[in-house]
Amino acid sequence: MLETITRSAFETEAFGGILAQALAEGDVVFLRGDLGTGKTTLVRGACRALAIPGLVTSPTFTIGHLYEGGAVRIAHLDLYRFTGFSPAEWGDLEPYFDRTLAFVEWPDAGAAALPTARVVVDFAHRTPDERRLTIDSPDASLLEELARTWRP
Repeated sequence: MLETITRSAFETEAFGGILAQALAEGDVVFLRGDLGTGKTTLVRGACRALAIPGLVTSPTFTIGHLYEGGAVRIAHLDLYRFTGFSPAEWGDLEPYFDRTLAFVEWPDAGAAALPTARVVVDFAHRTPDERRLTIDSPDASLLEELARTWRP
């Protein structure tokens, strides 16, 4: 496990970029935390680092966005409004995991149906500007790489 403090939205975006550069197509990242803790900000940083053009916004009311045009397609899902999945609902979400690097906000709603996460990032407020990010992965070499490359 790795823990870090980001002191601004800019630093949260920067960490998202470092994380994205350590990942690849097919990887899934779960993002957990209260509203306003920086989950979408981290995804914005991932998109910027992978040269995805355009605006990156929260998919809370659309459930998901696919971002293309960069080094890899990025899927960004927000399952805040879900309590579970029916087979039909999973069918709607499954394409977001096809040849993408997928970021899933509020993943607990779909825990039984979602692909296994390579990385889980837990966000917590420290101050109005600071966030504590706790990063976990079964891949110890990934955590070592993040610890080596991340300099807030």
